[in-house]
Amino acid sequence: MDKKVVLRSEVDVDKTWDLSGIYENDDRVKEAEKALYEKSMELEKNFRGKLTTPISINLCLDGYREVVELAGLISSFRFLAVSVDMTDHENQGKSVEAANLISDVMARLSFIQGEILMNEESVLMDAAKTSRENQHFLEDLLREKPHALSIELERALAVLSPVMNSPMSIYNKAKLQDMDFGSFDVEGKSHPLSFVLYENHYDYDNDKKIRRAAFSAFTKKLKEYENTVAGVYQTQVQKEKALSKLKGFESVIDYLLFDQKVTREMYDRQIDVIYQELAPHMRKYAKLLKRIHGLEEMTFNDLKLSVDPTFEPPITVEESKKYVMEGLKILGEDYLKMIERAFGERWIDFVQNKGKSTGAFCSSPYGRHPYILISWTERMREVFVLAHELGHAGHFYLSQSHQNIFDARPSLYFIEAPSTMNEMIMANHLLTTSQDKRFRRWVLSSMISRTYYHNFVTHMLEAHYQREVYKIIDAGGSLSAKKLNELKKATLEGFWGEDVKVLEGAENTWMRQQHYYKGLYPYTYSAGLTIATEVSGRILKEGASAVEDWKKVLKAGGTKDPVELSKMAGVDITTEEPLRNTIAYIGSIIDEIEELTNELYEELGE
Repeated sequence: MDKKVVLRSEVDVDKTWDLSGIYENDDRVKEAEKALYEKSMELEKNFRGKLTTPISINLCLDGYREVVELAGLISSFRFLAVSVDMTDHENQGKSVEAANLISDVMARLSFIQGEILMNEESVLMDAAKTSRENQHFLEDLLREKPHALSIELERALAVLSPVMNSPMSIYNKAKLQDMDFGSFDVEGKSHPLSFVLYENHYDYDNDKKIRRAAFSAFTKKLKEYENTVAGVYQTQVQKEKALSKLKGFESVIDYLLFDQKVTREMYDRQIDVIYQELAPHMRKYAKLLKRIHGLEEMTFNDLKLSVDPTFEPPITVEESKKYVMEGLKILGEDYLKMIERAFGERWIDFVQNKGKSTGAFCSSPYGRHPYILISWTERMREVFVLAHELGHAGHFYLSQSHQNIFDARPSLYFIEAPSTMNEMIMANHLLTTSQDKRFRRWVLSSMISRTYYHNFVTHMLEAHYQREVYKIIDAGGSLSAKKLNELKKATLEGFWGEDVKVLEGAENTWMRQQHYYKGLYPYTYSAGLTIATEVSGRILKEGASAVEDWKKVLKAGGTKDPVELSKMAGVDITTEEPLRNTIAYIGSIIDEIEELTNELYEELGE
């Protein structure tokens, strides 16, 4: 794999996404921006000061849905254009202009929710009863009524939204524009380095010298920016604390959980049970990696090593299509047609280039099709990443086909269930394709190193660290790079114990993830995978009936809360049972990997 850091202008266009699926060209975006402005002016003229009856409320919300959809399309187009190349200053400027316009529009229309909430509850209830399209939106407003702010204050917050949302933008600029990682040398040979190259290549490299040198160079560059990034993060959490106070919440955590429609007990359980009860299993897995790779000591820099590094086959983008089509066919013809379109119509950006966002994500603008960002490394593990993002795409493709824009998106708590579900389906399919011990060990180890490590370890440790940060903020404290480093190091050492050495530089891992700028997002990965593990088990036992239940869940979008959605799929997340079942399942996989390793070594006489 060529590790050269190329410019966006040098990549294969056929492996990039085609944003004309949203707007054909920039002229069409400008037309949409003009239409957005005019629609907002019209709504204000027709309804400001008049939202006192169920009829006027619903008529206004019908128009407001159109505005929200149009704003979403514009912001998605601008965001996606920037996300593939943060060094493109022209697109950066257009994105800022669009954000300012949308902020102006939302400030102008902030009276809508304020005026609706000024009515008696009976008026809102009557309005909800007489409009299926607006029902859930109005029910959510009723739920928010105790925390509602004045119309003037809501307008002020809307005007300030570009400033309020700036921490993540500043973080990404520092990460993808200002941090120049250059290259590093190993035994006289120079190796190019970037955020994407480190996280997609060197973090997994089997050559210990390259892996250690890359880690050292990468974390050294992070450390140069730790005070700046800590200041940006401090701004983010102080903003969230201020909003929680304004809205009358006792803690910033309660404020952030409110929109997720889950309890503090569910949040704490997801972190505490995994942190305490999964740790012994993962330490066992770490010891196995240490043994397989002949390491004198197991370090944080070694945790992403493969159980069988010489077995994982290289795979092209074209070959990946066959795998995901075959693996996900259990979800039905409509789902496969969606995947076919994703490849054929260029919904997916596969290339690697300078300035491109790290990791992978799926964006699903309402009224269009989803878009997936991934940086293809030609490793088989990327098939799981692609299946994950196609899980998001399939979810919103189905939900948006059956729900309006108010109802299409479920709680953040549930958002990672469909994505991790696809990873489970892929793994279960692959296990049926061969009886070869080495292949089975590779699939099982991929489940641990990719699906469960990523969602149940990496993101859970982010959540554990994040909760400690919010505790400090709730207590009136402040943050510094030194304190954040201490918290992250303590989180890592508490989970891995004496079995994994936390190298110098690992404490800066908090600087690698933008999830901290999205509220209480990290813990939801393990929450979603808990649900997915239980449902995938149902599918293995019950087949088509369990699949149909799952597809009904996907189509339901945000019309039900996480507990109700999980119940539809046959899972009770109000209890500890699904989480403990999942941890036990992870433990059983690690045990089988160890057994297969012993058997393979015996056969080889090792």
